[in-house]
Amino acid sequence: MSHDPYDANRPDPRRRDPDRHEQDRYPTHAEPDQAAGHDASEALAERIRRAHANRTPLRIVGGDTKAFYGRRVDISGGGEALSTTEHHGIVHYDPVELVVSVRAGTRLATLEAALDAEGQQLACEPPHFGAAATVGGMVAAGLSGPRRPWAGAVRDFVLGIRMIGHDGTQLRFGGEVMKNVAGYDLSRLMVGAQGCLGVLTEVSFKVLPRPAATRSLRLAMPLETALERLAEWGRKPWPLSAASYHDGALNLRLEGGAGSVAQTAGQLGGDALEDDYWTALREQRLALFTSDDPRPLWRLSLPNNTPPLALDGDVLYDWAGAQRWLKSDAPVASIRGAAARAGGHASCFRAQHGANPDEPFTALTPVLAKYHQRLKQRLDPYGIFNPGRLYEAL
Repeated sequence: MSHDPYDANRPDPRRRDPDRHEQDRYPTHAEPDQAAGHDASEALAERIRRAHANRTPLRIVGGDTKAFYGRRVDISGGGEALSTTEHHGIVHYDPVELVVSVRAGTRLATLEAALDAEGQQLACEPPHFGAAATVGGMVAAGLSGPRRPWAGAVRDFVLGIRMIGHDGTQLRFGGEVMKNVAGYDLSRLMVGAQGCLGVLTEVSFKVLPRPAATRSLRLAMPLETALERLAEWGRKPWPLSAASYHDGALNLRLEGGAGSVAQTAGQLGGDALEDDYWTALREQRLALFTSDDPRPLWRLSLPNNTPPLALDGDVLYDWAGAQRWLKSDAPVASIRGAAARAGGHASCFRAQHGANPDEPFTALTPVLAKYHQRLKQRLDPYGIFNPGRLYEAL
């Protein structure tokens, strides 16, 4: 059963014409230079067909701003880099229907500027880590910003994808086609897959309006008090959209209607905080991230209301404490053990001076590893896409 997220209530009689270009099928409201872009999908497919025939490993490259995240793809033994940046442009944008479809090589900043012009946003607030960040890299990394617990993760806003498979076949998942023949919803599986399942060429997103009012506050208090307050406030209908704790203060962002934001701010009190703080947190420009401290940076993902863990190092609490950034030279086993005992996991996000553990991501359980390997075998039987980027066996 097909479903078209672009216009579910008004079927387009042109939709089934395979000879029409995408821009003809789906009129865009974006600026002309952004909309036109460049369709390099066939050139990418031809490169992949050659790699498939020759069993050549490919390192998929977008803006390369997140190359530090995960394991290194080694192509020194005869592999090739495959850049997606020539495949760019906003294919379709309908602000009324809150849907945008964009090629994977498009700069994330370009997409966000087009949305901002219409008073809309990617509510998952994905980090860039550099001006060259692309939409494909955003989806492949699957990282979300401070708004994630209240608005959702990247995968929650992906409606569908286009991708190129291991044999150069151009495929579409989500939208008109909900699942592939293997029963997988590839539009969600590609989020956070680090490019190991195929090459993204286009992504369709749900977008949301920007809030009518925003106010950020800083409240000085001990950590234990902050965690207690966050647990309490999480049960109230307050317009919270970000919460972090660092350097003896709880930082909050309120977003929503002007009346609701003003009333809640009055109840909370505290000092005004620059809204740019949240961008600095998202882009890791705060002192914890930018200092010359040689210790690795760990990302801990934990259940809500988890108390402080007994780990040496400096910690910044994000997502109301569910995500924690830890600068520590504690043993890998100690950090991962503490996170596991709390019901979460730990990833080595950035390493200094080659201190990254052999596996930056927490090891998969035997059952999960089996399913990951089966999926990889099904979608990339010769292992040409970003081999070893997630785990050595993938």
